[in-house]
Amino acid sequence: MDLPRSLAAASLALTVLSAAGCASPPSRGSERPAPPAADAFLLDAARHPEEWRTHGGTYLEQRWSSLDSIDESNVAKLGLAWTFDTETTRGLEATPLVVDGVLYATLTWSRVVALDARTGVKRWGWDPEVDRAYGRRACCDVVNRGVAYYDGRIYAGVLDGRLVALDAATGEPVWQVVTVDQSLPYTITGAPRVIGGKVLIGNGGAEYGVRGYVSAYDAATGELVWRFHTVPGDPAEGFESEAMRKAAATWDGEWWTMGGGGTVWDSMAYDPELDLLYVGTGNGSPWNREVRSPGGGDNLYLSSIVALRPDTGEYVWHYQTTPGDSWDYTATQHIVLADLEIGGEPRRVLLQAPKNGFFYVIDRATGELISAEKYVDITWATHVDPATGRPVETPGARYETAPFLLRPSALGGHNWQPMSWSPATGLIYIPAQLNSTYLAPPESFAFVPDSWNIGIGRRPMPPEVEAEVKDLPSGHLLAWDPVAQREVWRVPHAVMWNGGTLSTAGNLVFQGTGGRRFAAYRATDGEKLWDVATATSILGSPITYQLDGAQYVSVLAGWGGAFGLNRSDAGGAGKRGGWILTFALAGSAAMPERAASAPRPPSPIALDADPGQIASGAELYEETCAVCHGTAAQSGGALADLRYSAPRVFERYAEILLEGALLDVGMPAFDDRFSADDAAAIRAFVLSERARLIQRR
Repeated sequence: MDLPRSLAAASLALTVLSAAGCASPPSRGSERPAPPAADAFLLDAARHPEEWRTHGGTYLEQRWSSLDSIDESNVAKLGLAWTFDTETTRGLEATPLVVDGVLYATLTWSRVVALDARTGVKRWGWDPEVDRAYGRRACCDVVNRGVAYYDGRIYAGVLDGRLVALDAATGEPVWQVVTVDQSLPYTITGAPRVIGGKVLIGNGGAEYGVRGYVSAYDAATGELVWRFHTVPGDPAEGFESEAMRKAAATWDGEWWTMGGGGTVWDSMAYDPELDLLYVGTGNGSPWNREVRSPGGGDNLYLSSIVALRPDTGEYVWHYQTTPGDSWDYTATQHIVLADLEIGGEPRRVLLQAPKNGFFYVIDRATGELISAEKYVDITWATHVDPATGRPVETPGARYETAPFLLRPSALGGHNWQPMSWSPATGLIYIPAQLNSTYLAPPESFAFVPDSWNIGIGRRPMPPEVEAEVKDLPSGHLLAWDPVAQREVWRVPHAVMWNGGTLSTAGNLVFQGTGGRRFAAYRATDGEKLWDVATATSILGSPITYQLDGAQYVSVLAGWGGAFGLNRSDAGGAGKRGGWILTFALAGSAAMPERAASAPRPPSPIALDADPGQIASGAELYEETCAVCHGTAAQSGGALADLRYSAPRVFERYAEILLEGALLDVGMPAFDDRFSADDAAAIRAFVLSERARLIQRR
């Protein structure tokens, strides 16, 4: 629906306390000189669909290709052209790039590979040799979402906070810089972008207690050019900018002692005509506003889209999707820029389907809300008020005094997996999902640095609530009309956690699934035209490119990520390995096969523990271990199920938990968190769950 431009005239001073803030910005294009050749290369990406030059295909991040050699009439003849074994068993989330016949991709632990895009033959590989202890700081697996290309170099973010420039021809490092304070629990999993000779990179770690920011580095030298913090620091130390001073008025208490959060861990987009960079910001640290900002407030710029000048990092406007976020409703989900006709007039818009369940259409010049409607079922708010741009919250949704059944959960109605836009159909294709959780106020809270801090209590769930939380999770491919703000069609999936999408001029939408399928759908009505069983589940986003007149479609396949680590109901996707799969009409290669390793039935192990010790172990496990190893010690498939561990593992629990005996395989030590008694209690809990498993068999 077309709504009044009520926010457009508001100044920053008036709007900084509300959901949206605006400042001047129309186009500066006429003032800017012609770009250098390296910048023109990226600016012209849409004119060169035979390559995939930047993360979202172009700066507009539409993930749309005008290639149409593969179309709805012949896609059924698609076959596997080549595969590349990544030799990994964790989540693969990258969008590859293709430049001058070479495919560049990132793997787990921030490794980078360059492959011949025709054959999949490896040209070079680079391993940043990340200390495996960093796996403890990666909330959602040791993943990486891709690289950037600029002027003969490949740029990659590394899990431990480094940014590296590699020679695109050889993979040799040209420069490396540390972008974070490595004594703090920062990580990098997102893909860099390059704009005007500057490499842009954010970071993650809000759950662990960090302050978010996005930085720009000189692409040639690695020198820091600017940094924009997304939340204010300690007011006693002054503010880096006027934007931070005004944001501080929306916080309360001593939030800076807990980091504040707001990390820019994924989405960015750029409008060259307006010369505006758009970044999505993350949740608060801790999640619960009542803990981090006890007097309330919007807590800017958490869960916001922020527009900046890419040359200087200067703040221009913001729109906050979830004021005072208490639910981990990040706005780091994919940002798409498009031109739409709304209410009979052309509008330059920004489109986003963040975690909170509302689909937003925003004027990308001013930050004005045009419309917002639910794209999945939600319980925390009834609607977004068009006059203020703010959600109208459901009473009790903030769980201040009593538990609340929340939909969607922190996994969101849409997570990091990119959506795609088709200018041909006028639809956007969203990897949507349904889920819920039960939130309760904490009985007490003490911030623990470098640990999982969310500020949420635990309460027994009523049976009907427990049934919904367990049974609801489901995923679907959603075709959404952003002008009418309505669903056009959907395709249900077997597993909730699925891959990103690609749309093409062949009237096709491609998507991989957590159910180990890769498929093409007719973009206009969602009819499945082709699909194939894959060696493992697909989380990555497909790309398409063309060489020697042949069109290819390529995607990374490897199970993991937040859902794949810690949800025991993840669909049995299994620990099967990882591949880059590339398809073409003439493809005739065999799909690689590697069955999920079925664990041996666990043998009984004597458990000498009282109920109190087991209960204590269960609490410690859920607080610290479940995020990677699954709720109730039931793995989501990306890591080994602890209940099936060999007897010798249970003999070494103290060594593993306190001394890092398995650090080489990514299991860090927790000697700063656990005592010997704690390790024994966790062992007792896992053994009790092993005994339950054996009894059920």
